[in-house]
Amino acid sequence: MKNKFYYLFMLLSVIVVGQTFGQQAATITGKIVDSKTKEAIIGAAISIKGTSGGANTNVNGEFSFKTTKKPPFTVLVTFVGYKRQEIEVFEIEPLNIKLVESKGQRLDEVIVVGYGTQKRSDITGSIASVPLEIKSQPVVSVERLLQGSIAGAIVTQTSGQPGGGVSVQIRGNNSITAGSDPLYVIDGFPINNDYSLNDAGVTDGSKINPLSTLNTADIESIDVLKDASATAIYGSRGANGVVIITTKNGTKGKSSINYDAYYGVQEVIRTIPLLNAGEWWALRKDAAKNSGKTATLPSVSGYTLDTSGVGTDWQAAAFRKASIQSHSISILSGSDKTRLSVSGNYLKQDGILQNTDFVRYSGRFALDHDYSKNFKITSSLVTSYTKSSVAPSAIVGNLLLTPPSLPVYRADGSFVVLSPFESALQNPINSLYNQLNETKTNRILGNVAGELTLVEGLKLKVLFGIDILDNKQNRYLPSTTAEGQALSGLATVGSVFTTNWLNENTLSYEKALGQKGKLNAIVGFTAQQSKTEGTVAEAAGFATDAFGYNNLGTGITNRTPRSYANDWALASYLGRVNYSYDDRYLLTLTLRADGSSKFGDGNKWGYFPSAAFGWNISNEKFWQQSNTINQLKFRLSAGSTGNQSIPAYQSLSQLAYFRYNFSNTTVSGYAPNTVPNSNLGWEKTFQVDAGFDVGLFNNRISLVADYYYKKTTDLLLTRTVPGTSGLSDFYNGQASTIYQNIGAVSNKGYEIYINSHNVDIKGFKWNSTLVYSKNINEILSLGDGVSQIIPSISSPSIAKVGYPVGSFIVYQTDGVIQSGETPLTPQSNKSPGGQKYKDINGDGVITQAGDRVVIANQPDFTAGLTNTFSYKGFDLSIFFQANVGGKIYNANRANLELGTGYTNATRDLLNRWTPSNTNTDVKAAFQDPAVTISDRFIEDATYYRLKNISFGYNFPAKFLKKTHLKNLRLYISAQNAATWTKYTGFDPEVSLNGQSLINKGVDSGVYPNSKSYQAGLSVSF
Repeated sequence: MKNKFYYLFMLLSVIVVGQTFGQQAATITGKIVDSKTKEAIIGAAISIKGTSGGANTNVNGEFSFKTTKKPPFTVLVTFVGYKRQEIEVFEIEPLNIKLVESKGQRLDEVIVVGYGTQKRSDITGSIASVPLEIKSQPVVSVERLLQGSIAGAIVTQTSGQPGGGVSVQIRGNNSITAGSDPLYVIDGFPINNDYSLNDAGVTDGSKINPLSTLNTADIESIDVLKDASATAIYGSRGANGVVIITTKNGTKGKSSINYDAYYGVQEVIRTIPLLNAGEWWALRKDAAKNSGKTATLPSVSGYTLDTSGVGTDWQAAAFRKASIQSHSISILSGSDKTRLSVSGNYLKQDGILQNTDFVRYSGRFALDHDYSKNFKITSSLVTSYTKSSVAPSAIVGNLLLTPPSLPVYRADGSFVVLSPFESALQNPINSLYNQLNETKTNRILGNVAGELTLVEGLKLKVLFGIDILDNKQNRYLPSTTAEGQALSGLATVGSVFTTNWLNENTLSYEKALGQKGKLNAIVGFTAQQSKTEGTVAEAAGFATDAFGYNNLGTGITNRTPRSYANDWALASYLGRVNYSYDDRYLLTLTLRADGSSKFGDGNKWGYFPSAAFGWNISNEKFWQQSNTINQLKFRLSAGSTGNQSIPAYQSLSQLAYFRYNFSNTTVSGYAPNTVPNSNLGWEKTFQVDAGFDVGLFNNRISLVADYYYKKTTDLLLTRTVPGTSGLSDFYNGQASTIYQNIGAVSNKGYEIYINSHNVDIKGFKWNSTLVYSKNINEILSLGDGVSQIIPSISSPSIAKVGYPVGSFIVYQTDGVIQSGETPLTPQSNKSPGGQKYKDINGDGVITQAGDRVVIANQPDFTAGLTNTFSYKGFDLSIFFQANVGGKIYNANRANLELGTGYTNATRDLLNRWTPSNTNTDVKAAFQDPAVTISDRFIEDATYYRLKNISFGYNFPAKFLKKTHLKNLRLYISAQNAATWTKYTGFDPEVSLNGQSLINKGVDSGVYPNSKSYQAGLSVSF
């Protein structure tokens, strides 16, 4: 394989060198200006049709380049936001060109694709870009900018924890137990957003998103590659889509200092209505009576229990109005040979839960230098430091369940530590304030590349990059909290350090073939390796809490320290050919070969080909130009991509530490705890995509529509090893598992993107953008003899053949048991007032095996609508986002409807069944603490949201000239300003997805999402 690429390198070089000798060059010069303002246009691209090369205009709008082509020929002129021009040249003389602003789709806009760029009109794959008005939103992590702006992207903030997790699926879930998030390519460096690399395993609660280390103010563009033609160049890493992020850099002939800042306030979107102290005490008495008991109050000391008043509103005590602020400054500069960008950012986000926050300091340096006409160097370095105080995982559940009769504080002002009732819940306010639960991360992401033009059209590029993640976590449970009281304090510290290096070597070639043909090809070799080391140490039994986690040696209770290390490597060969004929027929062929250390000896290499065809129908001679349909393009692609997102060493037998007893003496030893699988190989996804790009009414309306079908086979699926094997997971105390290539999943759907320039009259502009997508996910196979996987008997989740990933298995409720009725229930309490269930198999009893049903869970469609208005410096942007259909299992509600009197309850229990209130669907109160997983707690996940509204003012040029400013904009905005939903939990979005695909859609104590209001400014000097 390696020799084939070497020979191709040499062949391309020989062809080009041979064709360049003996040709004489002429110089083409001129100037390009705006047709209305007559101002020079900087950076416009000019070239000769059918040839490579060309130039960009300088700060004066002037250009100059050499060509060996003799007149007559056609000159092409393009610039983002302006109509493309074709100028016939019959003799060599200076050209004065006036460009006209374009109101339609920017067909000549340059889009970043894998290992290069392309004009939008030349693209054969399915690629979408985040619009400017969305990209300017104030968000903490870049994934949020994809939500509602990219058709086919399902984006969910899985936790409202500041800096917390975001789940992204492009065109559905391809996998079940392997990674499902897209590949992120930041300035050419590909990374998987692996949360384990930012988690030393010490903090308890939501994991911090590694991509939150990136300052969104530094981002120039975000392009999303969706189909196989676009993603196959990334081979094994492109199955879940690719998000290409390009950061800002200087521009030739321009210099500026920019300052962007905003300050805002956040608050919880909604709270859950619960019983007050008097109502709860009545419930407790009712539950005891129905269970043949008498309600009593436990004896307490130092405080009193409220049984008649309002009591404690634990949600009000925990939630707050929290501030968020961001300050970014950047210096951009550029000369004819050098472009420079330097920036810094400070972000501080306080959480809506007390004593939680996220702080980020980041800096970025980018330098591009044209060392000579034929050689240039590009470099980028991003550094960041983040620190987060994390809410412990039990906090939200405790806020809802802790009885309102219990006060927050004792009479002496100290915290109540533990609920005296049967639930024995920790005081959540005490835990929030006194637990130390923090995570800190240093990150360095940088690369440097050299590009050498060997001969005209042939370029060699070599890139070296590195990504370093250093995470440190500290946790201390003082003796003043319920969690640390029994241990006299517990301190834990941990760190995880990851280095990830990359080397890419590519050779690209551009050549005009005759008068109408254009060829663009790239071949290359890449290598990447990641190494991770982690340690955890802890101690308990401290004489004082004063030292926290800083003095482990003073703990009198020894705890076993832990350490680990792992690494993986990837080697790849890649090649792509783009051919276009007369701007009518487009062809793209791609092949990538990946070798991964994660797989078995005979299966390390995977091969991922793709092919795509594009037809610019509107460029055909038979096409009748009209003001109705100005542009029509058809795209068709097919190809294969792969997935290797599993932990390292899964194909090998691993050893675990055990203690053995010989002759009453304990000795140390090791034994296998996993089964080797030398046949473990690639998870593969085959995808077909068909699409149309349409321009209507003089390109005032642009429409992009795609239909796709994906089938993923050889799933990287975990299987439990039978206990009879003698193997076990020593550290987790669970049965051992093994990854195997079994099963299949399909995704099919369609996407629509519409951009409309509605009004442009006397300075007033109104533009609209609509994205719509529908995806149908289905599990096709789980292996021979397996029809379903249930991760836990206490979980409502199931993976079942014929259903989408993330479906539920539950009992079906059938009202409340009335007096004289047959009590159909799996519960031991079968009294009137209990919950009744449907007898699915008709055997007269309710059993787990015979009477549970599977309920599918996936959205009907997702959509986003953006409207932007501008008039005389004022601008207004309104962004709506919708998720229609889908389900959520509300585990919080299941616990709140138990009605035991041991914990607090939802206000729905005020309408509970009693002998005098039988016409209700709310069961009676009983001291039966077991939750029965049923469809009663499955709710509609549909929501419509005013995601962002922003109103701003750009000061006019006359004012700016007096202040020597280049730009000044003031704005106010709101995020998640309004939500319309029937879901009864905190928020339907934050609960839709978790890190496990099987368990997605379960809402159980998740840190709630927030709405926020900001005021900000942008100023340039």
